Amino acid sequence: MTGAASPDRRRFLTAGAAVIGAAASTQLWLPGTARAAETPLPDGVFTLGVTSGDPLPDGIVLWTRLAPDPLNGGGMPDAVVPVEWEIAEDERFRRTTRRGTAQARPEFGHSVHVDVRGLRPDRRYWYRFRAGGQLSPTGRTRTAPHPHRRGGSLRVALASCQNWQHGYFTPYADMRAQDPDVVLFVGDYIYESSPSSTAVRRHEGKGEPYTLVEYRNRYAQYHGDPDLVAMRANAPWVVTFDDHEVDNDYAGEVPQDPGKQTHDAFVARLAAAYQAYYEHMPVRAAAVPDGPHIQMYRRLEFGRLARLNVLDTRQFRSDQATGQAGAQDPSATMLGAGQKQWLLDGLHGSPARWNLIASQIMMAETDLQLGEGKLWYYDAWDGYQAERNALLEEFAGIRNPVVLSGDRHLTMISDLKEDFADPDSGVVGAEFVGTSISSSGDQDQAAFHAQWDPLKADNPHWKVIDAHRGYHLLDIRRDGIDAEVRVVDTVVRPQATASTLARLRVESDDPGVRVV
Repeated sequence: MTGAASPDRRRFLTAGAAVIGAAASTQLWLPGTARAAETPLPDGVFTLGVTSGDPLPDGIVLWTRLAPDPLNGGGMPDAVVPVEWEIAEDERFRRTTRRGTAQARPEFGHSVHVDVRGLRPDRRYWYRFRAGGQLSPTGRTRTAPHPHRRGGSLRVALASCQNWQHGYFTPYADMRAQDPDVVLFVGDYIYESSPSSTAVRRHEGKGEPYTLVEYRNRYAQYHGDPDLVAMRANAPWVVTFDDHEVDNDYAGEVPQDPGKQTHDAFVARLAAAYQAYYEHMPVRAAAVPDGPHIQMYRRLEFGRLARLNVLDTRQFRSDQATGQAGAQDPSATMLGAGQKQWLLDGLHGSPARWNLIASQIMMAETDLQLGEGKLWYYDAWDGYQAERNALLEEFAGIRNPVVLSGDRHLTMISDLKEDFADPDSGVVGAEFVGTSISSSGDQDQAAFHAQWDPLKADNPHWKVIDAHRGYHLLDIRRDGIDAEVRVVDTVVRPQATASTLARLRVESDDPGVRVV
C-alpha cells in the first residue's frame, strides 16, 4: 500500500501508543491459568467480534474491541489491558506464524489494531485474541498478492449503506457463502438517526449520537447483527466512510443544519465520530484521528492486477450547491487539491491492469428531469461537475478505470462518459453503484420502475438500475471483470433468499460495461 501522506509526529506517537508491542512481541501463547497477574475482566469481552483489513503482500491489520457491556460504553475497567494475538496458517492453530501482545487502552475504547507484518503473499490465515483468560472467536483473512504478480484473480464484494432501523443485514449471509477475497465497504456503516418507534429494529439511545460514548454505543449495536459480525470475521475489509457515520450530508466542517449546530459543536461531533469510526474499523495507525480530522484516503495494491484508490469525499469538499450554477462552479471541489493530485498521480503512475476508485458517492450523471433540461443530486458528483469532468478527461488516458460507489440505495451501473453534456462523447470507464445492505428496506419494485424507467432516455449511460437490497460481487481477472448484482428477497426478517439479479462484463482495454 502507498500511503497518502506521512503522519505528523504527534499522530505517530498517538498511534504508536495504540498498538505498542503489537508486531514486536513474541510472548508465548499460554493458557489463561498460566499467567498470574492479569487485570480481572468481566465476562464476554469479545462480544463485538473480530475482523481484519487493508491487506498488504506481507501484512494485515487485525482488529477487536473489548466490550463486555457494549451498549453502555463498553463496560471495561479504566485500565490498559494486555491482549494476546496469534495468527496461523491453519484454523486449528497448529502452524502459528506470528504472535504477540497489544495494549487495549481506555482512551481508544479498548480497541486493538495489530499491524502484523512478515506474512506470505496471497495466503489465507486464521487469527484470534485472548484477554483475561477469555478467547475470541477465530477470524479468517488473506494477504494481497506479490507486488509483481501479473495474473491471478481477485474477488471483491462491494457493499454500503446498512441502516439498522430499516432491516436486518441479510445480504451478508449470502456474501459469506460467495467467499470474497476482500470486502470493500464504501460508506454509511452506521446511521446517526434517532430511534424510531415504527422501525424494523429500533436504534439504541434517546436521539442522535453526538458524544464519543454515544457513537461507540451505536457501533456496538450494529455489531449485534450476526450476519455482519460473521462476514467481518470471514475476509479482510477495506473501508471508508460517507456522511451517516457523522451527520447526514455534511461537508467538511459544515453540518447539514448549521442553524442548529454551531461550528464549535460540530467540530466536537466530528472528533467524536471519527474516533469511534477508527475504534471499530480494521485500519492502520495512520488513521488515528487528530481531533476533527482523520486520514482515510489511501491506496492498496493487488499485484499488477489491480490498484485500489480509496477516496474521502467528505472531509475536503466544498459545501453542497443549491442550484445548477453552483453545481457547475469551477471552484467547487469534492476531493480538495491535495487528494485530487494524489489520485491523479496514482492513476497515471499505476502499473496495474485495473485502476479501481472507491468513491462513496455516484460519479456518473443522474438527470432527474424528464425531457429538456437537467436536474441533479447536488450531494453526489453531479454537484461538483467541473472537478468531475476534469477527472473524467483524465480517465481517457488511464488504463481500465472502474469506479466503485455507494450512497444511492440503488443499483446503478453505468458507462462513464468524458462529457455527460455531450451524448456523443466517448466512454472512458465504468461505474458500479452498489445497492444498500438494508437502507430503504424492502422497496416496492413496481413503484420504483414506474418512477425511474422513464428517466432512462435522459440517462442512456445507465446499464442496470434496480432497488433490491444486496451487494455487488466482482471477479477481476486480466482479461476482464465479471460482475454479479446479488440481491435478497427481504431485509425485514432475519433470514432471506439470495439470487443474482444481473450479470455484467467489463472487458480489459475496452471502456464501459455491458449486460451479459
